[in-house]
Amino acid sequence: MIVPPASALGATVPGPVDHASHPGYAERVYAGVLGKLIGVYLGRPVENWSQDRIEAEFGEITYYVHEKRLRRLIVTDDDISGTLTFLRALEDYGYDRNLTPEQIGRTWLNYLIEEKTILWWGGLGNSTEHTAYIRLKNGIPAPRSGSAALNSKIVSEQIGSQIFIDGWGLVNPGDPERAADFARRAASVSHDGEAVYGAQVVAAMVALAFVRSDIEQVVREAAQLVPADSVIRRLIDDLHEGWARGDSWREARAFLTKSYGYDRFVGNCHLVPNHGLVIMSLLHGRGSFDKSMMMVNTSGWDTDCNSGNVGAVLGVMGGLEGMEGQDWRGPVADRLYLPSADPGRSITDAVAESLAVANAGRALVGLPKLAPKDGAKFHFSFPGSVQGWRCPETPGAVYNASRLGDALGTGLVVDATRGPVKASTPTFIPPEFKDVVTGYVLVSSPTLYPGQTIQARLRSVGQTSIGRIYLTRYDENDESVVVYGPDFSIPNGDLAEFSWMVPELGGYPIHELGIELKRGKVVVDTVDWGGVPRTSWPPVQGTMWARAWAQAVDRFQFQRDAYEFITHNEGVGLLIQGHREWDDYRVSARLTPRMAISAGIAVRCQGMRRYYAFVFGDSGEIRLDKVDHDRVSLAKVAFPWKPFQNYQFCVEVSGTKLRLIVDGELLLQVTDDEAPITSGAVAFLVESGCFGAGTPSIEPLKGKLL
Repeated sequence: MIVPPASALGATVPGPVDHASHPGYAERVYAGVLGKLIGVYLGRPVENWSQDRIEAEFGEITYYVHEKRLRRLIVTDDDISGTLTFLRALEDYGYDRNLTPEQIGRTWLNYLIEEKTILWWGGLGNSTEHTAYIRLKNGIPAPRSGSAALNSKIVSEQIGSQIFIDGWGLVNPGDPERAADFARRAASVSHDGEAVYGAQVVAAMVALAFVRSDIEQVVREAAQLVPADSVIRRLIDDLHEGWARGDSWREARAFLTKSYGYDRFVGNCHLVPNHGLVIMSLLHGRGSFDKSMMMVNTSGWDTDCNSGNVGAVLGVMGGLEGMEGQDWRGPVADRLYLPSADPGRSITDAVAESLAVANAGRALVGLPKLAPKDGAKFHFSFPGSVQGWRCPETPGAVYNASRLGDALGTGLVVDATRGPVKASTPTFIPPEFKDVVTGYVLVSSPTLYPGQTIQARLRSVGQTSIGRIYLTRYDENDESVVVYGPDFSIPNGDLAEFSWMVPELGGYPIHELGIELKRGKVVVDTVDWGGVPRTSWPPVQGTMWARAWAQAVDRFQFQRDAYEFITHNEGVGLLIQGHREWDDYRVSARLTPRMAISAGIAVRCQGMRRYYAFVFGDSGEIRLDKVDHDRVSLAKVAFPWKPFQNYQFCVEVSGTKLRLIVDGELLLQVTDDEAPITSGAVAFLVESGCFGAGTPSIEPLKGKLL
């Protein structure tokens, strides 16, 4: 059974042997994800600084220092996005307990947009992960893609294996052996040798943290899962010996510099020294989240990576109660970004991602998925969770109802008893992030579109509450424009339900959803929307419109009435917009083939290597391709298309049926009953060439026959 957090020791926690079925499992996953986020956000402003520099500027780091460095707190970061994105291999391959390194490598190829998302794109032989990606792209499968034989011992033993690995412990609660085995498979996509051993230890510690309350025991048991003659094992044993004889953490830090420092383990950022800081901070922090965070971040080197690993372990072990020494959670507000070729999931939150991780862990042992409050997007079910909702202008006006005890149940409190407030959550790249165009760029599509219906359940507390729902979109100057929905007036104690269909907005992306409360106090029980939108995307002024497309093409140029050039120089490029949940729909656009091996419209797109595509072929045909890593042609018809001539495409997908209408004529109709792709975004596709397009539009086909 799952052991309660250290603060609750002495309590009896009943439950089955299968830890994933324990009622506290999902909340502990949430605590682990929060610990990872807090650690990364805390360490990022001083990443790769020396200990001397950190202490000279800040002393010991005991809280967030981003403002002192004029940095953002919430950032896109490889530690977070890699951890939660690569874990999707489980879902994509049916939660197979025999998931292979090759399948995880295929997951890399599906979700990464080259030179744009998740990785540090430092080049072949310089960035370990970029090197592995190039191997994968060139047809070398994992684990050979990450092997020392191919990439050298030094390159293959850098830190990246460890920073992406916590999730494999989260999905294997109480089973360190299986966590370490999954970690070996995942780490070998890009790494080898000691880097794989370090990853195995971290994943095993996360798994053990569900069922152990003594951090020394967690470290010791995890270390036993790697070879006794490995450098990682010797490192852990040395640190454990110093800890046992009473060395201080500063003495342990000096020992690491002398015996396992960067002068001995070379490269851009070697795993071994940084693994030492993770172990040191866990042992000397003795299970305290605050103390361990101070040690690992004050110690320098790769602070965000190391702090993220420490936070994940201690988040699981101590639970949410273990983070209460400081207000670590308030500034974070559950916010995180996951840029990838699945752009509808880029704007997300810690609750949504924790449930996805917990459900993966449950699926591995045959348990059904959890769906709090009928699967609503925002349900605020975990204690203290706010799921990205905040009110920067009025601190303290937004908080979880758990703060007030059990009387109000679970929900989000929006409090306007001291004056009007606006509480909101991002649905696309927020204004404070729109200027980030280099480094870890936020590639994203909106999560909310015209034609979708927002549904909310609100209870008034204490007096009649008056307010309205609103959304905010970008305009032609990339400035924010507020669009108001219906007003509400809720008597004290009443629970009201509201629906609002989002109106057409001229193609401009929605970046925020909010509640304006003029007076009173409400508990927001749920907020939800879904389904296929009914809208179009005409080219408009403003760069944020263009950024609503995940641009996995070399060039995307547009003008007022056309997508003038969509160009990809080599291989297949995609220009993607939408959400993985979109299932049955009709998408229409004018296409203008020019010069390409193939070009057309992809539907039910779930990344770079999973979709259907109706395309002009270079042999005078129109083809329906199915891509599920490999490409298979499902049907084709002769069609002597002419370059620079316009053709009106209408693609319809419903259930397992797909069909294409060109210039009003039905050309292809196919039923795909063999492992069909059932949902996904819309994309333009071009293979080694260029084409143009007119304004695309989409509408739902739910319940309609083709």
